[in-house]
Amino acid sequence: MKQQTAKLNHLRMAPRKARLMATVIKGLSVNDAQAQLAVNPKRASEPVLKLLQSAIANAVNNAKMDITKLVVKEIRVDGGPMLKRWLPRAQGRATPIQKKSSHITIVLEESETVKAPRFTMAKKAERITKVKAEKVKKAAAKKVTSTEKTEEKKVKAEKTEKTTKVAKEGTKRKLFQRKSI
Repeated sequence: MKQQTAKLNHLRMAPRKARLMATVIKGLSVNDAQAQLAVNPKRASEPVLKLLQSAIANAVNNAKMDITKLVVKEIRVDGGPMLKRWLPRAQGRATPIQKKSSHITIVLEESETVKAPRFTMAKKAERITKVKAEKVKKAAAKKVTSTEKTEEKKVKAEKTEKTTKVAKEGTKRKLFQRKSI
């Protein structure tokens, strides 16, 4: 069976955190793996998703593999070089800091059995048009609400003017209608 490999070196993220995403997609079809990574909120999901997309592009363009049959056979996260830094502490002491990095290797394989995809990933152009349509709807709704808000502000301003006039008259009465001693 054909295999395609892609590597990501020197990712400035701890291997322990990157492995969380690696275990999620191991053994999944490429389509399912993309869907899992796209909705996952963890910071490691973005670089792993980009690496997966790169591996898919390599498989389709270079090795002429069928994208519907691709499966994540292996994904490996190894430790990369560590940047060693110092954190100043009290009384002249310092604590060492290790800024860890990762090397991620992904291996895609063409499987013989084709599973029906559980998810469909929308093309980027389709997503953009949907987002633009939603923004246009929101903008139209905002225009309607903005005119209503301006009318409400005018009514509130009129009410506050009336109350300030009444308050001013009351203070005049208190000041000038006192009993003289």
